[in-house]
Amino acid sequence: MNRYGYVPHTREDREEMLAALGLDSTDALFADIPESLRLQQPLAIPPAMSELTLSRHLERLAGRNQHLGAVVSFLGAGAYEHYQPSVVDAIVSRSEFYTSYTPYQPEMSQGLLQAIFEYQTMVAEWTGMDLANASMYDGPTAFAEAGLVACAHTRRNRLLVADNIHPEYRRVLETYAFGQGVEILYVREVGGQIAIDAFRELCDETVAGVMIQYPNFFGVVEDVRSIAEQAHEAGALLVVNTYPIALGLLEAPGHLGADIVVAEGQSLGNSLSYGGPYLGIMAVKNPLMRRIPGRVVGQTTDAEGRRGFVLTLQAREQHIRREKATSNICSNQSLCALAATVFLSYMGKEGMQELALQNFHKAHYLHDRLLTVDGVKSLFAAPFFNEFAIELSKPVAEVQAAMLEAGYLFGYDLSHDYPQYGSSVLLTVTEMRTREEMDELVQTLREVLAS
Repeated sequence: MNRYGYVPHTREDREEMLAALGLDSTDALFADIPESLRLQQPLAIPPAMSELTLSRHLERLAGRNQHLGAVVSFLGAGAYEHYQPSVVDAIVSRSEFYTSYTPYQPEMSQGLLQAIFEYQTMVAEWTGMDLANASMYDGPTAFAEAGLVACAHTRRNRLLVADNIHPEYRRVLETYAFGQGVEILYVREVGGQIAIDAFRELCDETVAGVMIQYPNFFGVVEDVRSIAEQAHEAGALLVVNTYPIALGLLEAPGHLGADIVVAEGQSLGNSLSYGGPYLGIMAVKNPLMRRIPGRVVGQTTDAEGRRGFVLTLQAREQHIRREKATSNICSNQSLCALAATVFLSYMGKEGMQELALQNFHKAHYLHDRLLTVDGVKSLFAAPFFNEFAIELSKPVAEVQAAMLEAGYLFGYDLSHDYPQYGSSVLLTVTEMRTREEMDELVQTLREVLAS
């Protein structure tokens, strides 16, 4: 097999194209690129395989994954295993939805626009906000975009960010901020919650936005109302990154003073999918309507009085002059948003409340059972939803390896991002876990820590 094994063109195809260009070799195509910048060796890829060999090779690679059908997961930290009702796939798999990407002639796609309109309505009601956009790429980019919205609205360039926000969200925000010349100030946490005294010292008239998570990365519930009051006194906006499932039990951020609410919508009917595609949620209060990135679908009537749907706002560079665009986010995750819409419709208010209660009670059951194990203690005393951190008497990596061998994904090692909590692990319990699974986990952990 020659070095063009991964190129679909035959030798005759290549020779014909080179002849048409008046060239005698492929290398001549790159004559204008200095030799020092060219790869001087073959690509480090194996020879091409037959279809049969490649299929078997991919099956072997896939077999190395520890998927949720093979292990019992207590790992969350931003991506969660929730039940997906069969109705979700049944609807999103319909060809008229499944093949749609971005409606470049939007008013011709009334079905898709209506679905997005319903999505926006549900998100606004669920978060306690006035309106939502037509979704974004994922939670971290929605979070970062919210920071830029706060800066644009207040005409300030400093963001006050809690350091108990998901580390990956903070890193995405830092990347956005660097490119826009925005300064980030971090507020330390104490006992899992924002250090209020430190927050008050830093929150002044130079701050554009205060950015918190509710529940935060440790699963702890913050006092959103008091933080909102302090932020608004300084003329700053409050950005709240939330977990949609928790809002079936906790008060909506919009009712507690949030100006912008963002979230990762994966938990609403979308599978873990090895990390994506996911769904970025963003909802705002009315004064920020024209500041938000992406698009907003609106409802109207035609000349005959029939209900119709239109793209009311299209604040992106593909529709308007680039310098007027609020963001370079140029697409929405319409299929994932549709899945969230079907999920919320199917569950209803009572269903979402029941789902949240199951998450809450099961997590607290496991937390209390774990505290009966020698070598385990609770890391924080603050209230939590369905995630909590415990401190272990053995190194977390060692315990996780032993637990994985026994068939459990034993949480997230906090030492990756919080060295001060080096022997602590973040555990998550959703409605997917049974009492038997939790009891068996506790017994297995007891044996691991005692060995």
